[in-house]
Amino acid sequence: MGQPHSDSNREQVVDTMIGLTRLTILHRAIVAGSGSLELYVALRRRGFMRVATTTTCRIPKGQHAVGLITGHNSLQAIETALTGISQFLGASAAIAVVIDCHETGAGLRIRGKLEQMGFRIEAGVRCQQGFVLSAVRQGFGEMQNAA
Repeated sequence: MGQPHSDSNREQVVDTMIGLTRLTILHRAIVAGSGSLELYVALRRRGFMRVATTTTCRIPKGQHAVGLITGHNSLQAIETALTGISQFLGASAAIAVVIDCHETGAGLRIRGKLEQMGFRIEAGVRCQQGFVLSAVRQGFGEMQNAA
């Protein structure tokens, strides 16, 4: 009986991430985190064929419009996934991160890391599995050119 409840929680998180990032079937998306394979399969089942994981995508060259980080990750694992996924994301990419760790100040640290990487926080939504934080990278290419 626990299975259907777990599935509905997972589907709620997937729906939330799709909605917050405005992901369409035309976008290229990259997924990371301990639940990346599960999210990859869920997105493919929904018709998102241009999705990859950080382990299956060969060359990180800023070609993805959306990044999704999911799974039961520690704060350190989320920060590592953010660093790893950033090189796959384009200059105006959107990102959604599931924060399910209960470490003190986790949301603030993730927010700070995203802002440091050139993202502007757009929304945060509480789900049964945790908290989904979304952000958009704007003018990142201009920032890189200026540096």
